[in-house]
Amino acid sequence: MNADVGCTNDVHYNGSSGCMDVTSDGPWHGIGLDALAFRVLEYLVGRSAADSATVATAVGASRDEVDTALRSLEDALLVIPVPGRPPRWKAGPPRASLGSLLARRRAELARAERYMEQLHDIYDAAAGPQHLLEVIEDAEEVSARYAHLHKASTQEILHLAKPPYVTGASDDSGQEGATRPEFRAGIRLRSVYDAEGFTDTVSLETALRGSEDGGELRLSSRLPVKLVLFDRTTALLPLHEDRPSAGSLVVRSPALVGALVALFETIWKHAVPVSLASRDDWPAPRRSRDATRIDDRTQAILDLMATGMKDDAIARVLDVSRRTVQKHVSEAGAVLGARTRFQIALRAAERGWLKLEPPALDSDA
Repeated sequence: MNADVGCTNDVHYNGSSGCMDVTSDGPWHGIGLDALAFRVLEYLVGRSAADSATVATAVGASRDEVDTALRSLEDALLVIPVPGRPPRWKAGPPRASLGSLLARRRAELARAERYMEQLHDIYDAAAGPQHLLEVIEDAEEVSARYAHLHKASTQEILHLAKPPYVTGASDDSGQEGATRPEFRAGIRLRSVYDAEGFTDTVSLETALRGSEDGGELRLSSRLPVKLVLFDRTTALLPLHEDRPSAGSLVVRSPALVGALVALFETIWKHAVPVSLASRDDWPAPRRSRDATRIDDRTQAILDLMATGMKDDAIARVLDVSRRTVQKHVSEAGAVLGARTRFQIALRAAERGWLKLEPPALDSDA
């Protein structure tokens, strides 16, 4: 570590400065010590010892602030006082001292998890089996519950979206009046939109935001239900399929949630991937069974056409003109020797150009 470098509040570790990431979202956040304490510790680990005045100058903090930080580090067994005038401080071996602190934190978390289970048992006994299926009819409460479940998720959110869509401000749950929570890094978001309803500006912009935030988007035809799954433990779906703003059902039953997850995974497996965040970055060309190459844009158009999407919707999704879509479909038909969209789908599937089964297309299209 560079002995002449003092690290600031927002510095991240790098080889040139020797500063570790001690920001609020850094690797040591949540260990129980603030950022200044770790800046002080970082300074001391590269030196045999230093007095508080020297440390204060190096880290750019007041003497009182550094004294407080040193006391907290001493309490955590991370630094050791060295007798003398003025008194000096030295860091303990990080692997031993920080390792001991982390072990204590893990033990505390284990105790907290046991207590959580005890509280949940009490909750189960008081609420009874009805809490496994909860009906919420107030739109504002639905919005608040969605935001809470979204914020509490730590692993993944799975989403099936289909019409009718409610008007007004909406989130990924499709509930009226809901405010879309900020997408957090580390949470995997997978969404499948119904191709037949993926034609309006609101649904397109909602999907586009999710894709830009790092979410994965696919399209499928005739989705059976609107649905949001949080960490595979809780599901949120509308009470009435034709009136999504008329309330929601919160499902916590492990058996029912497991079945809904299986439904989502089956739909996801057969849905068509779409990247709306970078519609100019077309997928790499794929070879058909007879080694004939297919144009990248034509491939994307055929994939969407196989979901049942009409030309106008395909044009909107791929950010091209309707005429461009028709031109590529016509050229694909000429190559395949097919006249109707259904024939194109059948013959494209035979050549391995489509991921979905041809019946997803309307035969009279």
